[in-house]
Amino acid sequence: MTRILVTLPIPEPGMEILRRAADVDVIALDHVALAQRCASGDYDVVVAQLRDRFDSASLASARLRGISNYAVGVDNIDVGAATARGIVVGNTPGVLTDSTADIALLLMLATARRAVEADRMVRAGEFTGWAPELMLGTDVSGRVLGLAGFGRIARATARRALGFGMTVRFCPRPPSDRPVDDEELGEFGGRVEHVSWDELVATSDFLSLHVPLTESTHHLVDARVLGAMKTSAILVNTARGPVVDESALVEALRGGVIAGAGLDVYEDEPATAPGLSELANTVLLPHVGSATVSVRSEMARLCAENAVAMAAGTLPRHAVNPEAWADQ
Repeated sequence: MTRILVTLPIPEPGMEILRRAADVDVIALDHVALAQRCASGDYDVVVAQLRDRFDSASLASARLRGISNYAVGVDNIDVGAATARGIVVGNTPGVLTDSTADIALLLMLATARRAVEADRMVRAGEFTGWAPELMLGTDVSGRVLGLAGFGRIARATARRALGFGMTVRFCPRPPSDRPVDDEELGEFGGRVEHVSWDELVATSDFLSLHVPLTESTHHLVDARVLGAMKTSAILVNTARGPVVDESALVEALRGGVIAGAGLDVYEDEPATAPGLSELANTVLLPHVGSATVSVRSEMARLCAENAVAMAAGTLPRHAVNPEAWADQ
């Protein structure tokens, strides 16, 4: 029977699917130990988490058929190195679109309306009654939402924002650009505006990040970009932590360069940049964009089915690098 290594148990029905098809070992491993297991030849497939790093050095000696990532993103895996070794990489796309868009909107609303500060006030017994200037925040309706990226999650966020009466602008591939025709816009034709990255940064009341982590998007939002934003603007990040220079963000928030930030991801997860958690003008969530029972269950099903297919020597439904299969 084939063997599958699972670095952290995934929700049902994922584990049941895996155990029906293979011998499964569930072992939490650090980077060195994980590389050793991958090189041992004892396993056909690894079911991995975003915290598991598969770099070129560890993959160079790996003896695997595949890596099934329990995530949409695969920035924890050097996909090129995996392909060179004939290792197929799988992910779980199209599952967490709505749940992550919900979190983006939640962060916008909670930061703008100072919901966390207000909640703390009530819990601390400091609420003494309504007052004209108590916890004044920022309007969301009628404001400009700028979307960095215009993929599935950005579009779902746009759909929600339009329902709030927001003006929606987007840059499809920041910091560069590309043409977007009416056919691609689909339902959003005439309802959203395509602008350059610089214009998006300068004109947005809320700047929401929806880009993958790549060399070009690492620190996409740095001190220069933060300085070009409105002083009243709020930054929202549900993408990947390193898209934002977190230390620069702390300084910008402290200095009033921008008004606030709502974050679900962090540059050095689970740690946060020094001083970030002390700032009242932030809402900080623990990477819960996909954290609903139904979404995590469906992610687990897709992840497990990818792994079982790989272990059986067939191309999984959601292969990031199907070209690696030629080397199997």
